[in-house]
Amino acid sequence: MIRIEGIAAFVATVEQGSISGAARQLRLSKSVVSERLAELERSLGSALLHRTTRKLSLTEDGTAFLPRAQRITRDIAEAAADIAERRGTLSGPLRIAAPVTFARLHLGPALYPFLKEHPEIQLTLDLDDRRIDVASSGHDAIIRHGIIDDTRLVAWTLAKSHRLLTASAAYLSEHGTPQTLEDLRHHRGIFYTNRGAADWRFRTSSGPVSIQARAMFGVNNGDMMRDAAISGLGLAMLPAFIAGPAVKTGELVAVPLDVEPDEEFLYMAHAQGRNPSAKLRALREHLQRAFGNPPYWDPIFAAAVGDKLTLAGVRFRD
Repeated sequence: MIRIEGIAAFVATVEQGSISGAARQLRLSKSVVSERLAELERSLGSALLHRTTRKLSLTEDGTAFLPRAQRITRDIAEAAADIAERRGTLSGPLRIAAPVTFARLHLGPALYPFLKEHPEIQLTLDLDDRRIDVASSGHDAIIRHGIIDDTRLVAWTLAKSHRLLTASAAYLSEHGTPQTLEDLRHHRGIFYTNRGAADWRFRTSSGPVSIQARAMFGVNNGDMMRDAAISGLGLAMLPAFIAGPAVKTGELVAVPLDVEPDEEFLYMAHAQGRNPSAKLRALREHLQRAFGNPPYWDPIFAAAVGDKLTLAGVRFRD
């Protein structure tokens, strides 16, 4: 008979890369983990791991068995968490993916009080600026900034997000300050490579319009985009949560145009067909409260006067 303990030992060994790592994760001795692995292989009638003195590797049968084993362990953990939630306790594993810069600046400080309040939750936060297929990645949810264009996702808005077209004063002095969308085509652009050179989207009376400038520098990190703009390399379209402090100190200038950047959102999304757990819903509600509406990093929030604010020549509307 296949025992759950053996499946858990197998999954932990593969994910940790060693029996020692699995023992630490499961809080067991190495001998117990080895025994459970051997018992699982006897029950299945097949070797799942190649064992050498230097490393472990999956056999062909182990490779085929791993996804199902991971699903079994995840389902058991979620079932245990559901029972705890019925008793009013949020507990169990939770795996979230989020972009690097936003997590460092804002998500982390918002998460820590939540985790202190719910110490039985085991959160794994994967920081990666690449787009992640939450339907197949094993994450409970992803947190992203931008437009929501994946119809396989169920998305919750965490906060509205304004973006600013920015440049250094030195760049604008040398190359001129653009006034219209057409002017942007003749300027150097700093682009977020996960979106591409058509990322400059603006709201017009006839609908959203994308403008392509000359690509001067491409990078998949918002901090480096900001720093490149401060260095005078070109224009950068940045969310307010990245650009705001640099605009406030004068390192960057928010470029005034006759139209505004298209509205975007910070959102949490999970795959369709998955029933979000109580702890995931609680995390969403906590982040919405922590960020505010409008979010605390937004110039509108800072103004707290009426529904408009002028910042370095740009007018924002709620």
